[in-house]
Amino acid sequence: MMASRPKRKVTYYLAENVVRAAKVGAARADQANSEFVERALRSYLGFDLLERVWARSELSEKAAMELALEATHARRRRKRAARRR
Repeated sequence: MMASRPKRKVTYYLAENVVRAAKVGAARADQANSEFVERALRSYLGFDLLERVWARSELSEKAAMELALEATHARRRRKRAARRR
């Protein structure tokens, strides 16, 4: 389930059939249109997968960030080394 986060109003232009389908989907799911669209975007962008992984992880946020930075730096070093060849 999504944690309560600050919301921001945005405007997007979508094809009429997409808007209509989203409204129908929201009504069937008994959700507000914005909640339905946000859930769809979160799913498409992989947020739901990330939240499931984070929920099972025993790493602290600091340790996870250090691990991610370490992996990023290692990747960059390999990429630079490959360019030098």
